[in-house]
Amino acid sequence: MKVITINENDAGQRVDKFLTKFLPAMPKSLLYKQLRKKRIKRNKKALSAQDILAAGDELYLYINDEFFTEQPAELPAAAPSPVIVYEDENLLICDKPAGQPSHGGDASLLAGIQYYLYQNGAYHPEREQSFRPALSNRLDRNTRGLVLAAKNAACLRALNEKIKNGDIVKSYLALANGSFSHKTGRLTDYLLADPAENRVHIVSQKTLGAKCAVTEYEVLKTGGGLSLLKLTLLTGRKHQIRVQLAHAGHPLVGDTKYGAPKDARFSYQALCACSLHFNFIDEEGPLRNIAGKTIDIKEDEYLKLITIDCF
Repeated sequence: MKVITINENDAGQRVDKFLTKFLPAMPKSLLYKQLRKKRIKRNKKALSAQDILAAGDELYLYINDEFFTEQPAELPAAAPSPVIVYEDENLLICDKPAGQPSHGGDASLLAGIQYYLYQNGAYHPEREQSFRPALSNRLDRNTRGLVLAAKNAACLRALNEKIKNGDIVKSYLALANGSFSHKTGRLTDYLLADPAENRVHIVSQKTLGAKCAVTEYEVLKTGGGLSLLKLTLLTGRKHQIRVQLAHAGHPLVGDTKYGAPKDARFSYQALCACSLHFNFIDEEGPLRNIAGKTIDIKEDEYLKLITIDCF
């Protein structure tokens, strides 16, 4: 038998979600069986898989020792330092460079954030049972721009909820091929991801698995067969901007994956996530310091980065 105490970063999770992470050696079918047989209790009382944990709860696990795989805490490996645009006690906003993956491996943005927080004493992996600092949004490897990272579980839940509700408005700057017939407009399409090809396709609304994607655009400048655009995402789909602009006949400069011609000036697609607007009032929660604010990459920086000498 083992007793574990739920900490702040474990709280707010369903019992089964927490135990799946805490007991990786136990098959899920057996975990649910143990719950049904009342061999896992909270504060010595029966509980269900769907119950939500609170800080200070004590879980009594009457299960075989073989499922308790005690291992030393995995410390973050040295990783590139993130470019921090905003930071408070709950949240980081970083400017990810083009060419860096959001997740995966020691060179990723997430690895750099975890190492930074560990080095600065804001992340203590040896104290955590189920949480690691995490990203709430991600960008393609070859897209530059602003990424949200949560230092604690409460902030992660709050960010995910705000994104789900459309309360965090994401704007991009892009350089596209061709001239637009209208200065402003809205693109609405249905997208279907193909994981095998790591591509997204425009399909009919009735296609099984298709998801609606909506992007608003404004043409800032046109010349030399190119258009500088400000785009606002009303949905957040994989490769949304890239595939919608390509389908509209205006692929991003440098985005050969979606039909753009090769351009020696751009080794990556000319796309930058330049602005985040926090369109809510949250006086008490972990996002209280950022409520109502807009965080930007400085305009002169991203304009120079994405346009070079194209106009």
